[in-house]
Amino acid sequence: VQPNNYSTFYDDQRQNWSIMFESEKAAMDFSKQVCIAKCNSSPVLESVLCQDLVLGEGQGVEGGDSLEIAYTGWLFQNNGLGQVFDSNVNKDKLLRLKLGSGKVIKGWEEGMMGMKKGGRRYLIIPPAWAYGTQGVAGRVPPDSTLVFEVEVRRVKLGKESSGSDGQSVSSRDSPAPSPVPNSDGFSAD
Repeated sequence: VQPNNYSTFYDDQRQNWSIMFESEKAAMDFSKQVCIAKCNSSPVLESVLCQDLVLGEGQGVEGGDSLEIAYTGWLFQNNGLGQVFDSNVNKDKLLRLKLGSGKVIKGWEEGMMGMKKGGRRYLIIPPAWAYGTQGVAGRVPPDSTLVFEVEVRRVKLGKESSGSDGQSVSSRDSPAPSPVPNSDGFSAD
């Protein structure tokens, strides 16, 4: 996903292609279909599938950061979106969570890493990374694959320390090279 309603991709010959869409909605709908197609073409979904819809701005979030999120969750049924089982989109309250605290399903912890403020992402989460064989009584049947559209509305960085001039500085702005691969390549496959 690129700015100004562009998407780019590589074909199997490593040729780079770009598509420009008429609207942000058309670009997002296309990206969602790509993610669903990826899911349907894998024999067994063993990890979380992530597809950016809108990139957002600023630095990518990581463990320890606090986020406020708008989301909708669907059951994945008959190779596509089934019924909505949870959403806070038209409610007053955003979901607050601290990444890495283990308060949400593992698929969210994994799938939201690297997101930016204002970013939207599509996640398809296999049962082992969601509610597993238990499910959620009356809402999520056992062994359900779930689809979420998540939007990061606010970010509060977790690792902040006070600089010598009393200004708050993030430890992530240090010039030291990071041992972690750059999250920009996150959805390059």
